[in-house]
Amino acid sequence: MCVKVACVGGGPAGLYLSILLKRQDPSHDITVYERDPEGSTYGWGVTYWRGLLDRLHEQDPESARALGAHSVRWRDGVAHVGDRTTRHSGDEGHGIGRHRLLEILAARARDLGVRLEYAREITAAGPPEADLVVAADGVGSELRTRRAAHFGTRLTAGRNRYLWLGTTKAFDAFTFAFVETAHGWIWCYGYGYGPDRGTCVVECAPETWTGLGLDRVGEARGRALLEQLFAGVLEGHPLLGRPGGTPWQTFRTLTNRTWHHGNLVLLGDAAHTTHYSIGAGTTLALEDAIALATALREHSALPQALAHYERERTAALLPVQSAARYSAQWYENLPRYIHLPPERMFALLGQRHSPLLPHVPPQLYYRLDRAAGRLEPLRRFKRWLGPKVAGTVQARTLSPGE
Repeated sequence: MCVKVACVGGGPAGLYLSILLKRQDPSHDITVYERDPEGSTYGWGVTYWRGLLDRLHEQDPESARALGAHSVRWRDGVAHVGDRTTRHSGDEGHGIGRHRLLEILAARARDLGVRLEYAREITAAGPPEADLVVAADGVGSELRTRRAAHFGTRLTAGRNRYLWLGTTKAFDAFTFAFVETAHGWIWCYGYGYGPDRGTCVVECAPETWTGLGLDRVGEARGRALLEQLFAGVLEGHPLLGRPGGTPWQTFRTLTNRTWHHGNLVLLGDAAHTTHYSIGAGTTLALEDAIALATALREHSALPQALAHYERERTAALLPVQSAARYSAQWYENLPRYIHLPPERMFALLGQRHSPLLPHVPPQLYYRLDRAAGRLEPLRRFKRWLGPKVAGTVQARTLSPGE
């Protein structure tokens, strides 16, 4: 059966879904609508991990090979805290420019017969005629916002301020740098995504942001100040902003009670966001596309397919959203950890997603975690206790009247 699909939003989620659906059945009539001109994407590099690349090879080897060929790789993580430096090896990480990622997916979609309509604004008042309409139009999705009451949309703003910048510094490891100022700590996350390009995300508490004057100085002067603060890791390389300006923001965590309404379904950032500090946004968007394409293949009736997709992805997101929430809180409570010995601070940085960590003194948690690594009974107890604590905290958070 030929299905007509209208995908609103030409980001990774929408493009990859169109690729998978065309591979499943070339007779599907699929159009991707993107409001911006082709090639005008914002952002610098995005990250993903080896496990995702393996899954993409299973779904569409051709686009996966191109993605891998244009990505940079790292295994090390480096933390700079003042004049102290700690380096550890870990899982294989990958970085690729967002512009290059979209080029690869758009070219593959076109080769398979997907229509791509750029500079085409689709409003909630006039969605395209189709058997299935996919809202892949980001956290500010107009298609979702018009039916926000049905979807049960909830946006929660974080406390810290952050700024997403580029740099000509090609980091050879995933790099953290923490700098103490007279107004508190400020830090950045840096990772490479090309031979001469990197991403640098700067974050600080609101009182540090205002104390340094970053809320008042112009963008150029603000970047110059950040270049001075992070001169040790930038090694003379400049920080780069976007054409049209790069504003400081607070991260907005988006959740929805349900992900579909009639023939409309949410995908990627239109359905959910997770804090950037766990680097999962692109991975989750592509995994959404895989799950939705699979559900549409396995269920002939659209309502059943969309319900199955929603159940699968909301269940898969629960641990990721928990990890993101605790990761954001770790940085919001940085003074609790920053004065630990370097190897302990870096170890707890790696454990920042743990629901136990906020409730256990950091030094004690470090010792327990080291012991758990050697003793299986302690490992089992930690795995059992973590979800219990997370569930209790989440129940209190969602309890009416609190």
